Amino acid sequence: MITRRWLAAGAGGLLAVLAVGLFPANAAAGEPAAKESPKVELVLDVSGSMRATDIDGKSRMAAAKQAFNEVLDAVPDEVQLGIRTLGANYPGDDRQVGCKDTKQLYPVGRLDRTEAKTAVATLAPTGWTPIGPALLGAADDLKGGDATRRIVLITDGEDTCAPLDPCEVARDIAAQGIHLVIDTLGLVPDAKTRNQLLCIAEATGGTYTSVQHTDELSGRVKQLVDRAATPVVKPVATEGAKSCEGAPKLGAGLYSDREAFGEHRWYRVDVRPGQELRASVSISADRAVNNDYGVLLRASTAHGREIVRGSEAGDGRTDAISTGLRYPKAENDDADTDADGKPAAETVCLQVSNSFAAGPSVKTTPGLPVELTVDLVDAPDEASDVAAFGLGRGWWLLGVLVLTGFLAGLVWGWISRWRVSVWRTN
Repeated sequence: MITRRWLAAGAGGLLAVLAVGLFPANAAAGEPAAKESPKVELVLDVSGSMRATDIDGKSRMAAAKQAFNEVLDAVPDEVQLGIRTLGANYPGDDRQVGCKDTKQLYPVGRLDRTEAKTAVATLAPTGWTPIGPALLGAADDLKGGDATRRIVLITDGEDTCAPLDPCEVARDIAAQGIHLVIDTLGLVPDAKTRNQLLCIAEATGGTYTSVQHTDELSGRVKQLVDRAATPVVKPVATEGAKSCEGAPKLGAGLYSDREAFGEHRWYRVDVRPGQELRASVSISADRAVNNDYGVLLRASTAHGREIVRGSEAGDGRTDAISTGLRYPKAENDDADTDADGKPAAETVCLQVSNSFAAGPSVKTTPGLPVELTVDLVDAPDEASDVAAFGLGRGWWLLGVLVLTGFLAGLVWGWISRWRVSVWRTN
């Protein structure tokens, strides 16, 4: 009997070993595929002005090389990194040739630190400053896949290859909906360089940093590379309609769009009984705009009756302006049901409007960046929760005040009559 049990146990163990060997744990059905590694491309200005010796007593090029060596040593293993140069190869005066001088020095991929450092060591300040073409080239280097993508531009001067305006190039890249962020760093920048780099960064949701020292440069680039490796929620590109009827239907999530100056755009959300819709919108001023502006987020029924709205206004310089709303839909036992037997959802129309205006010299295309957040949560159970009344439904409060005043009047009148009757009796 004991021998049989040992044989059975041994056979079971053998089968288990074979099962593990044939079907490893990482091949289990339904396991999500590995997330694609983030991509970063460092774009370095190697134009003639990088010879200037005003960063810690050494040339800007020497400071950039030292910073790059420190950054390359600290790049996380999961990051795919590449390096592109601008103005590194053509020393002549031919503008047409000089404005095409951008080249990928190290391809985007798994980093070989020794090879990358060797490539950087060969650089010497040479030519022009074609920032616009370099950004286009970097965007092409990072294309494909669904990974987080980031360009880090390091330059000491403004673009010298207009009319290909790098700020307009950045806006066009952002308008493609590929969620490519451009961060800019200015080495000892003047006012014109600062304004141009700030415009490039704002157009794509990136950051601008002014750099005066080598350790500032290496520290900031390390920080941006690490940020690329940190998981973030990527907005889903969508396109609002001119009316609710043709609007895209959105679920809970984060969405991005572009809206022209003074435009209205519509989206639809299905809200079931017992759910609360929470929505917010942010519109970025990625270029110079006139003072006195606002943003409106309005929820209405499919028949056009307004349910609730949120609005915000501003005056002066701002990066973004935001507003939001909440709409709880009460449970209803008599509500119709859908094909799955669930309570039928109500289609809520979300309207996003802005009152931005631009001066005559400001380009209005592409539109302003819009980020819309939609969330559907359980509606509050207690009527004491302010949200249970629904924002914008002031008649509830008005009704309570009227009823309270009526009852108070009755009580006060009864007390007054009682006092008068007592006075007469005495």
